[in-house]
Formats: sequence, structure tokens, C-alpha cells
Amino acid sequence: MDSEEGFQDPVVTNPGLYRVILENERVRVLEYRDTPGAATAPHRHPDSVMVTLSEFSRRISSNGRSVDVELPAGVARWLPAQEHTGANTGHTDTHSIFIELKEPARHPRGLTDEQPLGPQSAAPSAPDTDDEANVWGFS
Repeated sequence: MDSEEGFQDPVVTNPGLYRVILENERVRVLEYRDTPGAATAPHRHPDSVMVTLSEFSRRISSNGRSVDVELPAGVARWLPAQEHTGANTGHTDTHSIFIELKEPARHPRGLTDEQPLGPQSAAPSAPDTDDEANVWGFS
């Protein structure tokens, strides 16, 4: 998962923070844990679902942009494919699960100034199309 920009698999760049807890041909599930003040090296995530197991505050940064995120325990958030670094800016440990999708993104895109950075409350909606089979993933 290396890239030209130096962003890699988080399990490789941050082995003390990320660990694989399940992997098959369709998904990879990562557990993430850190403590206040901890920071990650640059890494990438494919389209993923993040489930928070603890309440935490983080600063997510990429390409000169940063966003501060505060999440309660027990929420699920969509994480669009992105490359970033993260830092625990709060007073609590971070504990979360990432369910990474291995299928290619339907609408792959590079990180732009318009693309949201960090976790989102919902996945992007399905594209407008008259081809119902395509919307449901059938060809």
C-alpha cells in the first residue's frame, strides 16, 4: 500500500497503534488504540467505517489542512478514502475499530480541498442513474 507521497498502510507506519483483528478477501478490520498526546505517522485508509469504542478528541491533518474531531463512544462514522496524520488532542485514550473495504471505490478520487477530511456521519449517496442494476452493484 505504498504511495508516491510516502503514505502507507497504517499497520506498517504505526504498528504500536494499529493492529489487524480480522481480514478476508472483502474487508480488513483494524483496531486502533492510543493515549493523549500520541500522534500517527502519515498513512492512508481506503473507504472505511469507523466505530468508536471510547470518547476522544483528535486533530486530523493532510496537505496543509487540519480538522479537529470530537467523537463520543459508540458511534459509527463513514471515513472516505484518504491520506492523513492524526494526533490525540484530548484527555482520554482513543479506542476505535476500522472496517476497511477492499472493493474499489465506486467513485475514486484524490484528496482535494473540497473533499471532507476525517470521519463523516454518513456514506456518500448512490449516484443518480437510470440503471438500477448498476446502483445495486449488479452488472
